[in-house]
Amino acid sequence: MNLCVDQGNSRIKIAVFDGNRLVDTYLFKRFESSLADEIFRAYPIERAIFCSVSVENTAVRLWLAAHLENYMELSYQTPIPLINTYSTPQTLGNDRLAAAVGAYSIGAGNPLLVIDAGSAITYDLVSADGQYIGGNIAPGMKMRFSALHDYTSSLPYVEPSENDTYELTGKDTRKAILNGVMNGILYEMEGYIRHYREIYPNLSVFLTGGNFSYFHNRLKITTFAERNLVLIGLNRILEYNV
Repeated sequence: MNLCVDQGNSRIKIAVFDGNRLVDTYLFKRFESSLADEIFRAYPIERAIFCSVSVENTAVRLWLAAHLENYMELSYQTPIPLINTYSTPQTLGNDRLAAAVGAYSIGAGNPLLVIDAGSAITYDLVSADGQYIGGNIAPGMKMRFSALHDYTSSLPYVEPSENDTYELTGKDTRKAILNGVMNGILYEMEGYIRHYREIYPNLSVFLTGGNFSYFHNRLKITTFAERNLVLIGLNRILEYNV
C-alpha cells in the first residue's frame, strides 16, 4: 500500500492508497508522530511519497524514516507523468505540480485548469497532450480577510462561514467585507475559467484545496470538485516511479 503526505502551509494531509484506490485520509493541523504511528499499525504501508511547501518538515521526515527504509520526496527533479515546461521548475510549488498530475490522471485528453483554493489560490494549466504550461498565484481567502484587518486601523477581521450568503451590496461592515472578499474570489475564478475556455473550448476545470467548499456550489461555471487532488497526484507520481 502507498502512503502520500502533503505538508502545506497550514495543515498536513496524509492518504493511504491501495494501488489507485484511496483507502483513508488523515488531517493534522500540528503533526504528532505518536498519533500518526497509528497509520502504520492500521495498514501494511510498503512505500511513501512526501511533498512539502513548508520549511518545518523535519518531524515528518523523521517519522517516515522511522517506519520505512526508503521513501520518495517530491522535487522538481522527480520524474512525473507530465512534461514540465515551466521556465523555473525549481521555484514551482510541489503541491501545484502534484495537483496538475492528479487532474491529468483523472481528465487526460482535455486541456485542464486546476484551481487550488488554499492558503494561496493557484491557477494551473495543463494541455491535452500532458504538458504543464504554467499558472498564476493569488492571495487566498483567509489572507484577504487578514490583510483588510491588518493593514487598516478600523476594519474587523471577518471569519466566514460556509452557510454565509454573498450579496452584491453590503448593508453593514461585516457583510461589506464578506461580500468584497468572497465575490471578488468568485469573479476572479469565473474570469479565469471564461478566458481560458475562449482559448481552449474543451477545457475541464478542477477545484481543490482546503477552502474549495466555500466556492464550488457558488460558481456559475461547472467544475469538478476533488478535495484530495494533490494526494491523488502524489500517488500517481509514486506509482509512475515504481
